[in-house]
Amino acid sequence: MSMYHTILVVDDDQSIVELLRDFLENDQFHVKTACDTEQAWAILQQHSIDCIVLDIMMPGQNGFELCRRIRGDSNVPILFLSARSDDVDKIRGLTLGGDDYIVKTASPGEIVARVKAVLRRTTSRQPMERKILDYGRIQLNLTAREVLVEGGKVELTPKEYELLRLFAEHPRQVFSYEQLLAKFWEGVGDRHTIRVHLSRLREKIESDPNHPQFLINVWGVGYRFEGV
Repeated sequence: MSMYHTILVVDDDQSIVELLRDFLENDQFHVKTACDTEQAWAILQQHSIDCIVLDIMMPGQNGFELCRRIRGDSNVPILFLSARSDDVDKIRGLTLGGDDYIVKTASPGEIVARVKAVLRRTTSRQPMERKILDYGRIQLNLTAREVLVEGGKVELTPKEYELLRLFAEHPRQVFSYEQLLAKFWEGVGDRHTIRVHLSRLREKIESDPNHPQFLINVWGVGYRFEGV
């Protein structure tokens, strides 16, 4: 129950968001935060989330409505947060598909413990899968395994597609030459092998391959995807 899990905290109260983030990160969780449901939905389309801590009452769309929307795509665990202690919200939340319900008067430590309990109960579930990765000029349709550049379909080799998908699923994360060789070439090859494949990929997706905007070389280390 640690760094391999990513938690999304959704609450319009910034002080609560920051407090929960600190406690969760102290327990080695990765944490994403959102102040409203639309921001939360956008994060869910771009990142694999293992559990959501979701406030019920927020401006605009409330937590119940977001839960209903999520359940159309995913069974990612959802822990509702509420300022109300009565059973009405609790029953509604669990009926809509929430996995737990906790009142905001609970300590941050208790909330973290409930997150861990929900994750233990739902270890067989899959995180919400991103179907479309949209970076403006570049779009990846993961279901169809298609890549669109400025609206036009681009033909990639299987390895080029998998390379691009890895980078696009982890924007701004640096992947070293060693990591890429181990993942895609079983450790066989050298930096030139990677440079050749990334050069070919840039030719297909960059407007100016000599001055790339997306696949950026991190000198002496590897590459990252800017997602601009």
